[in-house]
Amino acid sequence: MTEWDIQSRGDACTTCQKPFVDKEAYHTLLSLDATGYARRDLCGVCFASTSRDGIISYWQGEYKLPPPPPPEAIQKETAETLLRKLVESTDPSHAAARYILAVMLERKRILKHRDTVHEEDGNDLLVYEHARTGESFTLPDPHLRLDQLAHVQEEVAALLQPTAGSAKAEPVNGPSPGV
Repeated sequence: MTEWDIQSRGDACTTCQKPFVDKEAYHTLLSLDATGYARRDLCGVCFASTSRDGIISYWQGEYKLPPPPPPEAIQKETAETLLRKLVESTDPSHAAARYILAVMLERKRILKHRDTVHEEDGNDLLVYEHARTGESFTLPDPHLRLDQLAHVQEEVAALLQPTAGSAKAEPVNGPSPGV
């Protein structure tokens, strides 16, 4: 039985390594060697000077530049910047949002959970370390229940949205005095 090793189209000429540009014609040669099927994608110049010996299939196509990757639903820096603002504000109404942002950044491997400190008053304090800078963040654990998560996620999404008509979001505590 023949093994089919599907090889995707290259982004550059196999021979000269020149990257293909959008809508450029390319030529594909498929041959069979001792290791299996071998695909070569060639620019017009290299194709003209390439031997056709041993070629079992040939086709010509038009290179289409791959679309850029979709942006992340929540940008890492935006979430990190917002968390920093919320940690500085110490507003108790944002405790759940701080916790959700920390967990998001932990999943992105930006923050690392280092410890949970059980305080004498019965509260828990979560200790995070920034993976790149080594900074420490301490956040009170809001002990969220599952039925609260949807509301907190909506709050975080609203906080991450830039204000209408502005490319920059207002500070979490509102505009500064005198503005």
